[in-house]
Amino acid sequence: MGNAFFVVWRESLEAFLIAGILYAWLKANDDSGGGRRALFAGLSAGVGLAGLLGWALLGVQDELSGSALELFQTATLLVAAGLITQMVLWMARHGRQMKARLHADLAAASSRSGHLGVAVVAALAVAREGAETVIFLYGLAQGGEMRALAIGAIGGFAGAGLTAWLAARSLARLNIGLLLRLSSGLLLVLASALLVAAVDRLIGAGWLPPLLDPVWDSAWLLDDTTTAGKLVADFSGYRAHPALATLLAWGGYWSLVVAARRRMRRG
Repeated sequence: MGNAFFVVWRESLEAFLIAGILYAWLKANDDSGGGRRALFAGLSAGVGLAGLLGWALLGVQDELSGSALELFQTATLLVAAGLITQMVLWMARHGRQMKARLHADLAAASSRSGHLGVAVVAALAVAREGAETVIFLYGLAQGGEMRALAIGAIGGFAGAGLTAWLAARSLARLNIGLLLRLSSGLLLVLASALLVAAVDRLIGAGWLPPLLDPVWDSAWLLDDTTTAGKLVADFSGYRAHPALATLLAWGGYWSLVVAARRRMRRG
C-alpha cells in the first residue's frame, strides 16, 4: 500500500502542477475562457487515455497464461523500473525548465490550432503521467494484495491534490522543488526494487541463472518473509537470501544511475 501511495502521490502531484501551470497561462492570455474549457477537456481526455492503457494491460493479461503470462508480467516490471528511472533523470535535467517548456508548447499549439491545440497539449501532458502511473501500479500489482494497492492509490491521489492545493493557497510553506527532489531519490529506490523483483522472476522461471544462490543469509538481521521484512523488501529490493545474479543486477542499476547523474552535473 505504501509503494502505491508514494508512486500515485508523486505522479499525480506532477499532473496537478502541469494543470496549474497551463491554467495560469490561459488565465493570463485567454480572455474568452474558451481555452480554459479546452484545457479541462484535454485533462479529461488524458485521464481517459491512461484508463484505456490500464484496460489494455488487463485485456492482454486475460489472454495469456503459463510462461507467456509470466514473461509479460516480468517485462512489465522491467518497463516500470525503466520508466521510473527515465522520469527521475529527465526531471533532474529538465525540471527547472518545465514551466517555460509548457508555456512555449501551449502558446505554439494555441496559435496553430486554437482551442483544439490547447486540449491536445493538456491531454498529452496528463496522459504521459497517467500512463506511467498505470504501468507502475500494474508492476506493483504483481505482488498481489489488490485491496491494499487500491487504498494506497486512492490515498496517493488525494494526498497529491492536498499538497498541490496547500502550495497554491500558501497555507503551508511547501517547497515543491525540494519535495520532488527528495521523492526522486525514493523513486529510484523503488525502481531498483522492481528490477530485483523482475530478476527474481527470471531466476524462478529458469530464464536466468542465479550464478550463486544464496550469496549470504541475513534473515537473522531482517527476515524478508515477516511483515516488517516484506515491507522493506517490497520498497527497497532487500533480500535476506540474495542470488548473485540479483546482486549484480542491483549493483549494475545503481552504477548506471550514479554515472548518469554525474554526467548531468558535468553537462
